[in-house]
Amino acid sequence: MPTQPPVLVASDLDRTLIYSAAALALTMPDARAPRLLCVEVHESRPLSYMTETAAGLLSELGDAAVFVPTTTRTRKQYQRINLPGPAPTYAICANGGHLLVDGVTDLDWLTRVTARLADECAPLEEIRAHLQERADPLWVRKHRIAEDLFVYLVVERELLPEDWVKELAVWAENRGWTVSLQGRKIYAVPKPLTKSAAMREVARRTGAALTLAAGDSLLDADLLLAADRGWRPGHGELADAGWTAPEITALPERGVAAGERILREFLRTARTPQ
Repeated sequence: MPTQPPVLVASDLDRTLIYSAAALALTMPDARAPRLLCVEVHESRPLSYMTETAAGLLSELGDAAVFVPTTTRTRKQYQRINLPGPAPTYAICANGGHLLVDGVTDLDWLTRVTARLADECAPLEEIRAHLQERADPLWVRKHRIAEDLFVYLVVERELLPEDWVKELAVWAENRGWTVSLQGRKIYAVPKPLTKSAAMREVARRTGAALTLAAGDSLLDADLLLAADRGWRPGHGELADAGWTAPEITALPERGVAAGERILREFLRTARTPQ
């Protein structure tokens, strides 16, 4: 009897499936707050959480579909996360720049990505230099280069000038880059560096018949549009912009409750894909 083609689930992590203490949005009375599982420790401190219920759902999802963590994090930042369930065969890091197979970078994929960036975008150094020149030390806490692929700033949001990110986005657009503000981080990412391209590659390799995705930020929009079905939480850049598309479900839940709801939707759809 032939086996059914797998369902592929490509999900953003931060503020989609996992949440910092500041992003949990525990608006219910304390006595009704969900039990939380810590899934990331950094420098001996707990950093990211999901509900215990969400952890159980993710464990089930690992048996029902090909689950692919899909993140803008660097490989080192991703590898700090200890997700419940089977270890994923594939993971997408650096916004699609690194495709990990059993935890190891696929060098063929990386070569293809870097060649495309060289052909289609202004060089990383030009963007980095612009940020160094224009970002005010009054509100910038860190300048970071991620995997030699993109750059980001860590900022004090309350001190960030209202139109600075919009002005940066216009400047970057003309150089083949996109800008995204997520929490305290401002990302500048080459346009061809996408989660969707890496997801399509995993779908090709696995023979997936159905692709599902979730994400909350501007950098997730291409991933959601490339999937057959997508979900976004009630918080984040996409929610703030009222962004939607025909196969995208905008969920009302915010914070860690949204992560739990997204996993319920993934599991329900993976089990009854029609």
